[in-house]
Amino acid sequence: MTVRLVIDTDTAADDCFALLAGLLHPQAKLEAVTVVAGNVAFDQQVTNALLTIEVAGRGGEVPVHRGCERPLLREWVSAEYVHGIDGRGGGEFAGPKQTADPEHAVDALLRLADRYPGELVIVAIGPLTNIASAVVRDRDFSRKVKALYVMGGANNGRGNITAAAEFNFYVDPEAARIVLGAGFTTTIVTWTLTVRQAVFDRVRLAEIEALDTPLSRFFTTVNGPTLAFDEKVGIGGSTHPDALTCLIALEPALVTRSAPYFVTVETQGELTRGYSLFDWGVFGRLANATVVEEIDGDAFYAAMTRLLTGSGGASPAEPGAPSRPEGGAIQ
Repeated sequence: MTVRLVIDTDTAADDCFALLAGLLHPQAKLEAVTVVAGNVAFDQQVTNALLTIEVAGRGGEVPVHRGCERPLLREWVSAEYVHGIDGRGGGEFAGPKQTADPEHAVDALLRLADRYPGELVIVAIGPLTNIASAVVRDRDFSRKVKALYVMGGANNGRGNITAAAEFNFYVDPEAARIVLGAGFTTTIVTWTLTVRQAVFDRVRLAEIEALDTPLSRFFTTVNGPTLAFDEKVGIGGSTHPDALTCLIALEPALVTRSAPYFVTVETQGELTRGYSLFDWGVFGRLANATVVEEIDGDAFYAAMTRLLTGSGGASPAEPGAPSRPEGGAIQ
């Protein structure tokens, strides 16, 4: 079954791999990429999205829309210390030929939801500023969207930017709170799950590098700074929450256990900004999200490997190689 997809991203490192899933997976029909302030400098994020589309052999086929360049109320906080200044491992890639679409990301989200009511699946793998802005513009937006997949939060566990908070919810906690209260059919993939089950250790990373395809070489280069940081803080490999979130939207069988929760985000606490509260139902609150608790980690790795061999969908191109004519992709 084809999934009509929008990926909302702060494009750096694993976000690029999530985009590859949306671009190359045979079940995906990627309608648009929307960019939000997050991991690295905004213009760099836009360039990284355009570059990833080109590397996937889809140049000129999927529009990239610039979205909110700062959080709703806060100053922007970056993750350059994790992903590097450029968010792509310092790799020297030919500049993408495609440019960003002039339509603002929020306008694009609203237009696509109106055009495909009940069909659109949004995968949100950065701060939720664009999604929250669309909710404020159109209070029926959540009803028009078929499903929202969010990478964010820590299920009553430790964060990855503070002891209390995961990065995406910390950067724009007000946006996260708006979105979680807006009535979407929401699935959440947490940082807690990621560090337990979505880590590629050195053995698996060596297997990916040994594929020696244009996409596997892109993966290895872009993944370098994240791997170095993750190992520095005691994680046994590189983390891939964004790619996992996108692939769960496309391959629900990757999820082996999930549960309904009421989820909200702390916006006021001096020490707990961005803390995500996951209420499992004993305090009388109605669930507003399905939270992924277990996945088939081997199947996730296999799905990523298929994409990086070029067998997961459209044929990849060498970085900087000419893209196929517009409209020539398999969707």
